[in-house]
Amino acid sequence: MTVQTVYEALNRAADFSLAMDFDNPGLLVGDPNATVTGVLAALDVTDAVISEAVARGANLIVSHHPVIFHPMKRVTADTLVWRLIRENLSVISAHTNLDIAAGGVNDILAARLKLQAVAPVEPEGMARIGRLERGMTPPEFAYYVKQMLDACAVRYCDGGRAIERVAVCGGSGGSFLADIDHAGAQALVTGDVKHDVMLDAIHRGITIIDAGHFGTETFVVPYLAELARRALGAEIPVSIAQNNLDPCTTI
Repeated sequence: MTVQTVYEALNRAADFSLAMDFDNPGLLVGDPNATVTGVLAALDVTDAVISEAVARGANLIVSHHPVIFHPMKRVTADTLVWRLIRENLSVISAHTNLDIAAGGVNDILAARLKLQAVAPVEPEGMARIGRLERGMTPPEFAYYVKQMLDACAVRYCDGGRAIERVAVCGGSGGSFLADIDHAGAQALVTGDVKHDVMLDAIHRGITIIDAGHFGTETFVVPYLAELARRALGAEIPVSIAQNNLDPCTTI
């Protein structure tokens, strides 16, 4: 079983051609023909994740966030890419293609919140919209999201309306506020929400729950691991990184 075997499995689940123009998913480091000795799944490729992969004898990291996102003009000893190459590790990253794909990040997030009748929010098709089993006030819904996502804290702005229809966009979805408003949602669950977006949401009567970038996407990591496990079979170890951790600490 090769790195290419896992790449093809991810491509079947979340076609890399779905990725948005600014994105850089795919096989970003390594040899597609390398035999896989083990897989480590994580949201991000960090020094700690690389060390864990080496310790576990895994030579393939499957991540959501691309380890190469912005164009690189040089690869020097102080970069993660240099270390990956030196450690003979491959990296496959499935990013916005996994956000958009059926069963991916945003469908998993919607399922965590137990939304019903979930459908894509057009035109970008990334966010999802669905119905709560029962209506909630904005403060009640904020606490519900905190519980369902097992978050240590959330930020929210109160849109001033009862909430029945909820949009979700894992990671950073504030830029989709107008589309979500047009789709008829009374609330948006996402992360990385800017101050001006919160103000715009209040003006529109939309409650935003900011549960963090990590907090709204980390649930996709077991799915990535499962895709690799199905592709490789039981003989090749596939693990979720113990160092798949939020880089931010809330106090």
